[in-house]
Amino acid sequence: MAGLAHGGHGPVLIPFFMGGSALIIGATIDSLYGLIPLFAIFCFMFSAFCANFWRDPDRPIPREDGILVSPADGHVMFVRRERATGRRPSKIEEESGNCQSDTLTGKWFPEPSSDPLLFETEQRFQSVPEGEESPTDVFRIAIFMSPLDVHVNRSPCAGTLLRMEHRTGKGMRRGPFRPAYKKESQYNERVRSVFCSESNVMIEVTQISGILARTIVPWLGTNSKVRRGQRYGMIRLGSRVDIRAPAIHFSPTVISAEEKNPSHPKGEFVQAGTTVLFRARNQVD
Repeated sequence: MAGLAHGGHGPVLIPFFMGGSALIIGATIDSLYGLIPLFAIFCFMFSAFCANFWRDPDRPIPREDGILVSPADGHVMFVRRERATGRRPSKIEEESGNCQSDTLTGKWFPEPSSDPLLFETEQRFQSVPEGEESPTDVFRIAIFMSPLDVHVNRSPCAGTLLRMEHRTGKGMRRGPFRPAYKKESQYNERVRSVFCSESNVMIEVTQISGILARTIVPWLGTNSKVRRGQRYGMIRLGSRVDIRAPAIHFSPTVISAEEKNPSHPKGEFVQAGTTVLFRARNQVD
């Protein structure tokens, strides 16, 4: 149902009633040289901002087969074909001394998972040069969410939410927090979720905090059954969401900012649950 997202009623209603009370006090008792009405106006403005931020509109969900819908509202930063080059190490691999260490992102084992398309653990990816494609590649679409966009995130497919893990920078309880519109923000504090579609294909969605957005709120737990376009969480204030899908199964259908298309200079604007990001290959070949 359209309205406010979970947790939004307090930030909207409290300053609204504070503003109303201040107006009554200023009109009936003392305005303190106009300061109380000014405070009331500020409260109403803050309430309106919160109502805009926490809005959660209903969306028409496409019903056609073989598609993945956008998990977030915002502009498409880039669309890239990538290949896994490493993964988070197990305890045995970490003790072997063969791991590579990064100042902010921690340790990586320099081999991908045995089946990278299962997204069993967080993997390190790099872009695939043209002509070097392989069946284990993935497509990644990055979506930048400004503070004015709807921040409720939705499932890209019908199926099961298999995994959900929280990641921070090395040695940090929280962070790092780089601007979400920069590519380096992919290793900001984040929540990585893996969905298994009804056709048994794994889809990875990562909610990434920005320099302002520092709270990622999941609404579902692992092994939850989800519908396509179902709400499963949100990020507060400007942020970013990445989605990865196996290139052997899907092809992207949106325009990114990197393409420098004059019709979409900031990248195509997409809406969570409504805009189709990927189509099954048999639909586009």
